[in-house]
Amino acid sequence: MLTTTIFTISGNVKHNITIDPGVWIFDDRKVDLDTYFSQEIIDHQELELKNLALAWNKHRKEGANALSNGNDIKMSKKELTSKSFGVPLAPFLNNASPNENVHAIVFKRNSEDDFVCSMEEAKTAILGFSKDGQPLREDGPVQFYYGDGRNQDNPVTNIISIIVK
Repeated sequence: MLTTTIFTISGNVKHNITIDPGVWIFDDRKVDLDTYFSQEIIDHQELELKNLALAWNKHRKEGANALSNGNDIKMSKKELTSKSFGVPLAPFLNNASPNENVHAIVFKRNSEDDFVCSMEEAKTAILGFSKDGQPLREDGPVQFYYGDGRNQDNPVTNIISIIVK
């Protein structure tokens, strides 16, 4: 049974991070888990830089007095409340600033054995946070999907924290 909806990234990092996956529904980086793994692989860092460049250009065009925070929702309410979503793990790992001697990423699980992967695998991973428009209350708060989708039908569930080793 899930006792919390937040999780942390800690361990061999410069900054511990506490994350509430509930806010990711508004994140431009979210991906549709029903279609993502059948699409061409996307370099998320490149996509994020492209989005930042577009936001910067828009800001320069409109000036500093724009009445929007720039995070426009590009999906209908029906899509947001019926689809399954995830986000790339890489930006969050990068924000935690892992130290150079990292040798593994440990995903602590609520009711099962820990899951361990390499930093390279973690940096391409997707963290699922919703199923059919609902938060992952029973087997979340997040789930791990390899970036290549090899476990898309059987994600690592019940992740309650991420420890960088």
